[in-house]
Amino acid sequence: MTHARITIDRDFTIADVPRRLFGQFVEHMGRCVYTGIYEPGHPAADARGFRTDVLELVRELGPTVIRYPGGNFVSGYRWEDGVGPAAERPVRIDGAWHTIETNAFGLHEFVDWSREAEVEVMEAINLGTRGVEEARALVEYANHPGGTYWSDLRRRNGAEDPFDIRLWCLGNELDGPWQIGHKTPAEYGRLAQETAKAMKLVDPTIELVAVGSSNRQMPTFGTWEHTVLTHAYDEVDYISMHAYYQEHDGDAASFLAEAVDMDAFIDGVVATIDAVKAAGKHTKQVDISFDEWNVWYQSGLDTDDQPHQVEKTWREHPRLIEDTYNVTDAVVVGTFLHSLLRHGDRVRIANQAQLVNVIAPIRSEEGGPAWRQSIFWPFARMAKMAKGRILRLAVSSTKAPTARYGDVDEVDAVATWDEESGRLALFVANRSLDAEATVDLDLHGLRATALRSAEVLTVPEDGDRLTANLLDAPDAVGLRPLDGVALDDGAVRLTLPALSWSAVELEVARG
Repeated sequence: MTHARITIDRDFTIADVPRRLFGQFVEHMGRCVYTGIYEPGHPAADARGFRTDVLELVRELGPTVIRYPGGNFVSGYRWEDGVGPAAERPVRIDGAWHTIETNAFGLHEFVDWSREAEVEVMEAINLGTRGVEEARALVEYANHPGGTYWSDLRRRNGAEDPFDIRLWCLGNELDGPWQIGHKTPAEYGRLAQETAKAMKLVDPTIELVAVGSSNRQMPTFGTWEHTVLTHAYDEVDYISMHAYYQEHDGDAASFLAEAVDMDAFIDGVVATIDAVKAAGKHTKQVDISFDEWNVWYQSGLDTDDQPHQVEKTWREHPRLIEDTYNVTDAVVVGTFLHSLLRHGDRVRIANQAQLVNVIAPIRSEEGGPAWRQSIFWPFARMAKMAKGRILRLAVSSTKAPTARYGDVDEVDAVATWDEESGRLALFVANRSLDAEATVDLDLHGLRATALRSAEVLTVPEDGDRLTANLLDAPDAVGLRPLDGVALDDGAVRLTLPALSWSAVELEVARG
């Protein structure tokens, strides 16, 4: 039996829950846009071609902000191709994913879709093949009220009112040699600085995200962030992080502990930001936008799923990295969300990549149904339940040995307290593959008065840890009631199944 004690003190908090932490990502890649969120002629499509079945699932998932239109795609993208009458838009090749881009879906369509989905737009600009002039023109087109060339063009294209996009990404993964327009840290730092200045001269209210390292294993990690921020610290508001994880060679124990690496990655970037702040005697605080993260099985893929190995035929929206997620993946995704939330004082934005079909919580078929993947559930519950203040937990847990990270807590948790509603939300994973876990909550300054809800995602009775939601079995993995919650005179004990992720909401009173 695995055991853990979680100490929670009302007065030990980290930050308010940042609502932008529950973001998603839509890229013109594979079938994320075309046959994902947009498919004219589908039985569930509305008059604009938006798939209403997918929209319903997006609203249930509950993202607050969506990054668009890329990703690698944006580093070769001309935003002007995606505005104006659809019949007059040019068809282009996309070198990033070796596909044909029709531009039938562009900025106006995405803004309209985002309003239907009730999400904030996070717009990425091309700093791979383009630069300062194109960036400031796009801000003028999107946000200026009228009376200028670009704003009046927007109005002629059907949007009288500005889009009022507040959040902008200054390119994508430009530290990566695979990126169109790859740059050195100094080259990018200067470009980001000058582009940011020009964009804020058009609209001083916008917030800007500078490109950070594409992953922690990049040879320039650390020095990239330091150099970029040395140039652009005063002009930007966030620096980005990207990370993808997968199970290697059947090493499930290490895979389940990957949030340990995410924690260390975040701590390293925070340290670098603060070093630049101190050295430059800056007064403002730059924070983190973790705007790409997920489980992504990058090894062992079919040739068609490797963008640098795709056959020579150029195709529209081919199937790319449509990973199928199982129970183990869902538990790991839950712990990634824990890591992001417990760093919520500095990670103020995060975007799971991507929303539909491409390594996504939602899958759809062309002309067919849409359904939830296993990883849908931890995101949906945390986006809905995490409110108020993030609590600073002390977790004492049985340890499990791992090949990659040494001894790791078998129980991983994060919690929030909403004083206004009197609710405490606890999110907890049992990483053990074969042992139940008992978890005692040691509450200080709070007293549990009632259980509002308790749900668990774990191995189904007729399945195993690799069970997944498929086209012909879309509900194989999901949340079910967690019966193992005991309240006794304010004391709380949880009994968690092996390999599980749970969401528990308690009514609490001061005491």
